Amino acid sequence: MSEHTLLDVKGLNCPLPIMKAKKALEAVAVGGTLEVHSTDPGSVNDFASFCRKTGHELLDQRKEGAAFIYLIKRGR
Repeated sequence: MSEHTLLDVKGLNCPLPIMKAKKALEAVAVGGTLEVHSTDPGSVNDFASFCRKTGHELLDQRKEGAAFIYLIKRGR
């Protein structure tokens, strides 16, 4: 079973959610997932771009209440 990690960056604005996600992904095994909870509206574009540029896969992106939820699968 692959690893699943939760990162709560609610209340933080750009660039902190991406910076913290990048750091958290370093501790996730290749193939594992990181679930990020953010309240920064700019994070919608930021996380899509981050995954394209770094080789990670954005498995899911949704909004729940005030939070934006991202599920990222760590690439190599």
